Amino acid sequence: MEIRSELRKLSPSGKQKWPILVVILLFTQILLLLSYGDTLRYLLPDGRRLKLPNENNNALMMNNPSQNALLRNTLAVNNVSEVSAGIHVLEKNENVSGFGLRNESEDDEGFVDGVEFESFEDAKDSVIIKEVAGNSDNLVPLDRTVMQNEGVSDSNNGNQVQNVTSVESSMLSAGSSITVPATSVKNLPVSGNSSLLVIKKVSKKKKLRCELPPKTVTTIDEMNRILVRHRRSSRAMRPRWSSKRDEEILAARKEIENAPVLTNERELYPPIFRNVSMFKRSYDLMERMLKVYVYKEGSRPIFHTPILKGLYASEGWFMKLMEANKHYTVKDPRRAHLYYMPFSARMLEYTLYVRNSHNRTNLRQFLKEYTEHISSKYPFFNRTDGADHFLVACHDWAPYETRHHMEHCIKALCNADVTAGFKIGRDISLPETYVRAAKNPLRDLGGKPASQRRILAFYAGSMHGYLRPILLQHWKDRDPEMNIFGRMPFGVASKMNYIEHMKSSKYCICPKGYEVNSPRVVESIFYECVPVIISDNFIPPFFEVLDWDAFSVIVAEKDIPRLKDILSSIPEEKYAKMQMAVRKAQRHFLWHAKPEKYDLFHMTLHSIWYNRVFQAKRR
Repeated sequence: MEIRSELRKLSPSGKQKWPILVVILLFTQILLLLSYGDTLRYLLPDGRRLKLPNENNNALMMNNPSQNALLRNTLAVNNVSEVSAGIHVLEKNENVSGFGLRNESEDDEGFVDGVEFESFEDAKDSVIIKEVAGNSDNLVPLDRTVMQNEGVSDSNNGNQVQNVTSVESSMLSAGSSITVPATSVKNLPVSGNSSLLVIKKVSKKKKLRCELPPKTVTTIDEMNRILVRHRRSSRAMRPRWSSKRDEEILAARKEIENAPVLTNERELYPPIFRNVSMFKRSYDLMERMLKVYVYKEGSRPIFHTPILKGLYASEGWFMKLMEANKHYTVKDPRRAHLYYMPFSARMLEYTLYVRNSHNRTNLRQFLKEYTEHISSKYPFFNRTDGADHFLVACHDWAPYETRHHMEHCIKALCNADVTAGFKIGRDISLPETYVRAAKNPLRDLGGKPASQRRILAFYAGSMHGYLRPILLQHWKDRDPEMNIFGRMPFGVASKMNYIEHMKSSKYCICPKGYEVNSPRVVESIFYECVPVIISDNFIPPFFEVLDWDAFSVIVAEKDIPRLKDILSSIPEEKYAKMQMAVRKAQRHFLWHAKPEKYDLFHMTLHSIWYNRVFQAKRR
């Protein structure tokens, strides 16, 4: 009413004062937008932020040296000034400037290694990324908060469920910012005369896929039959146009299939291979003719930033060694037989995932846009629908993130689950290696000889997933020969005790965690202990060339109650041969700063090459 009376007073005085009033109102609105613009941008549905007119719409070119901000879809931060001071998105070949992340643990064992980034998992699975190209002490903490939208998604498929009417009480933690839809709040009951809003849990929490046993089980024998079937009949599409490289690959396949039988092989240990003659011929051809083009597109830290320590070291070590390799890589993509997309699945998760949001859709969308970018810039992806492209990823979410848009690519995955889209004969089971020292990845290598191993079986670890509690239920403190424990306490002494147990045990139990893969498989080989793999539907590493029956024991999950009987029934003579095979296989599971013949880098590259050779088709 007061505003109306004022307007009436102004109207008789003439129209010349109306423009002044409009200007004042517009100026007020502009001030409000400048003050609260960053906040308002994150109030859009699904966490999408408003695009400013001067921002680049290309998701792959998000960085700008003149801007001190990290522009990422659905990434909510608690203090924008900390982001602008602490993080820059880095282009390939740019200098590192102010790149820092917060470490949530006191257990800091970081190493500085030349001019590379190095990050690791500490005892609490937290991550540090250190700046080593500039001032390594210039680390600025980054606190990420959770902003819950109206859409809460299922962690298995990322699909959103709208109109949430309940919020888990566990989500109401200090430091978290939670937004509850008004339509939901008004329907919630208030207890008595209390002024506090009581939020009730109205639905039972749905169990995640990783918390339940698989609905179907593919035995190791069935996996072998699938491999043979897919070798005979390739499922890859025919190229849209012919290429000289296809003819070279098909000629290599003919040579491999007709490889002469090796009768006196000294370099390799034949019992651990499916067919040592074919492997040897294929490896020699790879060394002689394989050329790889590494895409330069993509910004750090998701691209071109190898993680060299911790659980996800495999994808980082391969990335570092592949990008630095001069024997296999070429600058001209027309000369390449294979194309490498060098992204880190771990850094993708760390950079883009909103903690506790249970929504990974934006991670998959990011890789989709990257794939569309390289397919529009180059003709090579479209020629085969990506069948001659490959990726190397060790994070558990990689199968989901690369689904559909990278479906025909060769995927080297640690999470090699036959029920989660892993294609036997095309995809590669990548060994998950826990590297404790990036400067010396071979630290503590080796173990006691078979005659000095007094412990029948050993396991110690966290209770991840549904299977490990079952293992402890049956065997913890039940038998002196079965050293089965939960997680050991933190500290150097516990780590050394863990290592000593693996060096002194005949069999090292490798049960699955949340996913089918476990770093204990490679750890066992590292410490010359026969691995006992308990993980239904898990394809063992380098399945296409290695015979795992020669140096491991594969036990079905349902047979955990019979575990000791199974291991005790193995004759000592057979165990001695298996332990010898583990020692011979060890060289194929080791990272070296400078790659060596038949090591883990070359074995990974060979399996990618080998599967491509048997999947390639003519136009």
